[in-house]
Amino acid sequence: MHSFCRRIILFLIVLTLLISCNNSIKRNEKTSSPNTPKMTPFEKNENRTATYYEVIDFYESLANDYPQLKVTAFGKTDSGHPLHEIILSTEKDWDARSNKSKGKNVLLINNAIHPGEPCGVDATMMLVRDYLEKKELQEYLKNTVIVVIPFYNIGGGLNRNSMTRANQDGPESYGFRGNAKNLDLNRDFIKCDSKNAESFNILFSKWKPNVFIDNHTSNGADYQYTMTLIATQHNKLDPSIAGYMNDNLLPKLYSDMESEGWEMTPYVYARETPDDGIAGFLDLPRYSSGYAALNNTISFMPETHMLKPFKDRVLSTYAFMYVMIKNMHKDAKTIKTVFDKAIYNVKTKKEFDINWKLNREKSTTISFKGYEAKYKPSEVSGLDRLYYDRNAPYEKDIPLFNTYEPTVTIEKPAAYIIPQAYHEIIERLRWNGVTMHRLDKDQVLNVDMYLIKDYDTRESAYEGHYLHSNVTVELQNKKWQYFEGDYIVKVDQASNEYIVQTLEPQGPDSFFAWNFFDGILMQKEYFSSYVFEDLAAQYLKEDPKLKKQLEAKRKEDPEFAKNAYAQLKFVYENSGHYEPTHNLYPVGRLRSINGIAY
Repeated sequence: MHSFCRRIILFLIVLTLLISCNNSIKRNEKTSSPNTPKMTPFEKNENRTATYYEVIDFYESLANDYPQLKVTAFGKTDSGHPLHEIILSTEKDWDARSNKSKGKNVLLINNAIHPGEPCGVDATMMLVRDYLEKKELQEYLKNTVIVVIPFYNIGGGLNRNSMTRANQDGPESYGFRGNAKNLDLNRDFIKCDSKNAESFNILFSKWKPNVFIDNHTSNGADYQYTMTLIATQHNKLDPSIAGYMNDNLLPKLYSDMESEGWEMTPYVYARETPDDGIAGFLDLPRYSSGYAALNNTISFMPETHMLKPFKDRVLSTYAFMYVMIKNMHKDAKTIKTVFDKAIYNVKTKKEFDINWKLNREKSTTISFKGYEAKYKPSEVSGLDRLYYDRNAPYEKDIPLFNTYEPTVTIEKPAAYIIPQAYHEIIERLRWNGVTMHRLDKDQVLNVDMYLIKDYDTRESAYEGHYLHSNVTVELQNKKWQYFEGDYIVKVDQASNEYIVQTLEPQGPDSFFAWNFFDGILMQKEYFSSYVFEDLAAQYLKEDPKLKKQLEAKRKEDPEFAKNAYAQLKFVYENSGHYEPTHNLYPVGRLRSINGIAY
């Protein structure tokens, strides 16, 4: 009996210890100590990138432990999952306007726009964790708020595979470039065919970041660098921001990255091989960095090299964001000053460049570390094929072509007026924080309107559209009927660049270029030749000037002279029967808004 009691007592003691241990484990599973580093999937396996679900779980876990981090579902995406907004604020201030009023600068980081290029996903997870766990790093956040989009292309991220990045060294699996609608989201920032882009526009307009980082991985030539960099095309920026970026920030970033062990070079955008020189990238508004430029934001696309190990790509991306935060801290006052100056300038300037061309006659020289480009017979075709010989590294000077000059410059109107029928345009302007007013009553207004004279259209689809380009216009002054509820957009706003670039039809990423106004390009009414013959003859008798124009066209165009229908059409198009809306761009330009009821 005594022995049995001792066994019972021993059993109870062991059971109590086991229960206590189990409860302790469960508590640790629910809330780990802030002093215990949370490991990312990448840190556990350096050839693995986190899944979308792992990413969100990681940030939510961090937010549970650290009050300086807030994770919010912000807007929709085509995948059905929400876009997430992650805010790191040492003051626990989550309001964009409040932070701006305190003089804080904003860094916005975007990841997985192309989920097959996931370096930023894993690097940012570690970066945010480190800035929460290490007090010495928080010193760099005194003047800066960090906002993160942890996984932008969620639909592409859920389409996980190991094959679609055919030339890339790791990770073992990754997402797909196309989103849930098979769109390349880095072509969607103006047209906004995706819910992702709609949410992004709203979030970007809310925060109006001073600096934007969109993390990528490059394809193309082989060279010695792990990291290359696309900076906003400086010729498109306000001079105050461009001057700071070129003369101050970029030299520091290149120097600091070299000190961190990740020497950088400008993005290798080459004709054939880098030996012939590289060119600055014209980041049109359809791209993330070009869209950022419309908002007076300094933008960077770090492009790690596809042939470097995934571990190196992640660590170099981490280093780039780290040195950016340091420099934003050091230059906090300067950044705010140039940002405010740019906003004033864009509100008040009279002329806007809306298209550019690279000047191949202007270049600077940079030192470049590459591999010799060589040729050998292809085992596939038997013809010569290019390869880069990693056993033949070199360092030499090459030209950098980075001067884009304007090809189209327009003088801004006092305001644009947009018929309310074009609700898709109104939505996009609203998403971007554009202030608009509505007419109080029906009015006939004196406006300048563009007649679309000519344009080219792609023969094949491009991101769901048949994009127009090389648009030529004729500006005509008209008395035009507008209606109660039509929209007036004054051109005196911080968003003037966005307004002008999207509403001027000659812009390469205008709403006209993206087919939002294609209804005007098709004639709606026609004529029956045998009936119109008599009317046309009568018009020529009554209008000698028109008759002379017809005769002159016959003389200068023999084919026209042999085409009876073409001649009838000429008379028709110069008569009152021809519809005035054909090829007439419906967005009017107002020279003044005085006397307009709105």
